[in-house]
Amino acid sequence: MLYPFIFRPIFKDRIWGGRELERLYAKQIPAGRIGEAWKISDRPGDASVIANGPLAGKDLRWLMEHHAAEILGGAKPAAAGRFPLLCKILDAREKLSLQVHPPASKAAELKGEPKTEMWFIADAAPGASLYVGLKRGVTRAEFEQKISDGSVADCFQRIPVKAGDAMFLPSGRVHAIGDGLVIFEIQQNSDTTYRVFDWNRLGLDGQPREMHVAQSLASIDFNDFEPKLVETQFVADEKIQKRVLVNDLLFNVEAWKLNSGAGSSLKPKKLQIVAVTGGAVEIKSEATSVVLSAGDFSLIPASLERTEVLAKSDAALLRVEAN
Repeated sequence: MLYPFIFRPIFKDRIWGGRELERLYAKQIPAGRIGEAWKISDRPGDASVIANGPLAGKDLRWLMEHHAAEILGGAKPAAAGRFPLLCKILDAREKLSLQVHPPASKAAELKGEPKTEMWFIADAAPGASLYVGLKRGVTRAEFEQKISDGSVADCFQRIPVKAGDAMFLPSGRVHAIGDGLVIFEIQQNSDTTYRVFDWNRLGLDGQPREMHVAQSLASIDFNDFEPKLVETQFVADEKIQKRVLVNDLLFNVEAWKLNSGAGSSLKPKKLQIVAVTGGAVEIKSEATSVVLSAGDFSLIPASLERTEVLAKSDAALLRVEAN
């Protein structure tokens, strides 16, 4: 029988990363500028290893090869039978590149993978912002000209953000994370990114980072002007508060707030992920129980008929549902 899984994080050194994951979540991280913690991953060469229970030491690739139906339920796998989502925490001490991910209609032609994603702002320095979508009226011709003269950032909408804000990013939407942000990222299982501009900086190897101008221009939705942050509000649901962040064909995401001692059931027989953004919760499923603190993620297989979340302190989490 399967149970709620937690995994060992996979850390990624990035030119724009830092040490905030260590400070915010009291987690030990490797030396270096850690920009990404991949919490649930079924990427080639980067399969998350189970950290709890009788299957500890096995990885998510093994789970998908041997228990896909129990894991997925009615959710659709990614290409090659892989787990459908990739879940990360990002620490941006510097701005990320201005970039885009290819839409499904273009990805195969460009030899990439489509990537729709969402960002939940977990921590924001004063004045932090996102670059998302085009400023109203920007044309493709103007965009191309500004790539050439190094001022393409002028074409991007810049949005001030604070902790608790969320942004949905369908494939084809230009974007970049600004400096001073820690973000929970939920995305399609894809690692295809086309860079438009990278602020003229060098990579970790001391060389200019590769740009993908032709692929970017083929991918960008040039009618995507000034998208807004998620505008939904929290609604009381029994003893907790819930806020819908994403309702998409690929995945749904809700933010939950729970007072200490409050609890709620997860949906039965649905592939779900619980990502704790603050406090601590206990996840109970039949005879199994796991405790998660801020920065922890748990994968809930669809085969589980009854799973409950109980707040061990005042807590906040994201409930992710794969479709």
